[in-house]
Amino acid sequence: MTLKWWAVLVAAVSLTACVTANLVVGIGAGGQIPLVVNLFALTVAGTAVVLAVVAALHDRLDDRISALTEFLVARLDEIDDRTGDRNTGFVEGYLLNQDRPATVVPLGRPRRGAAER
Repeated sequence: MTLKWWAVLVAAVSLTACVTANLVVGIGAGGQIPLVVNLFALTVAGTAVVLAVVAALHDRLDDRISALTEFLVARLDEIDDRTGDRNTGFVEGYLLNQDRPATVVPLGRPRRGAAER
C-alpha cells in the first residue's frame, strides 16, 4: 500500500474509533470520553488526512514530471534523427584536403596598432 492509502486507513480507523467510543460510553454508561482522548483521535485523523492529500499531490506531480521527461526525450531524439551529423563529413573532408594540420591560435588581447588603423 502506498503512503496515501495508509493515511486514509489511519484516518478512517481513528474517526471510527472516536465515534464508536463516544456512542458506547454515551449510550451505555451515560458518561463522557475525556476531552484529551477525543482531541487526540481528531488530531491523528486530521494529520492523516493532510498527509493523504500531500501524498496524492506528490504522486500527481511525479506523474507530470515523468510525462514531461518522456516528451522531452522523444522530442530531442526526433531532433537528433532529423539533423544527424551533417557537419561531420564537411569538417573531416576539409581537414583531409589541407596539407598541414591546423594549429591552435590562442586568443589574446588586441594590439594597439591594429585597433588604431
